[in-house]
Amino acid sequence: MGVAVPIVEELRSQGHDALHLRDEGLQRSPDQEILDKAIAEDRILLTFDLDFGELAALARDRVVSVILFRLSNPRMANIALRLATVLDASGDALRRGAIVVVEDARHRIRYLPIGSG
Repeated sequence: MGVAVPIVEELRSQGHDALHLRDEGLQRSPDQEILDKAIAEDRILLTFDLDFGELAALARDRVVSVILFRLSNPRMANIALRLATVLDASGDALRRGAIVVVEDARHRIRYLPIGSG
């Protein structure tokens, strides 16, 4: 959500099964519908939208992971660099269910459900 199409294309070129909401005409869908789709398809949601962190925290027993970008430099090159670092370092957490907040110089992991990590 809010992540540029070229970032998704870069993920695909690296062998990831990545989709952009535009690929399926869902860019204007309600947040809960987008999260439900991510859960149903076992996908990690990449977003700049803080609402998804809250929705994921409320998902209870459903496994979901969200990568939430909080960057002062939202240029694609910076997003791609930070994303590569997070995917490399946080794979186990993302498979388990987590919110990973990506900042300029670090990332933080909150395991889901909150308090389980």
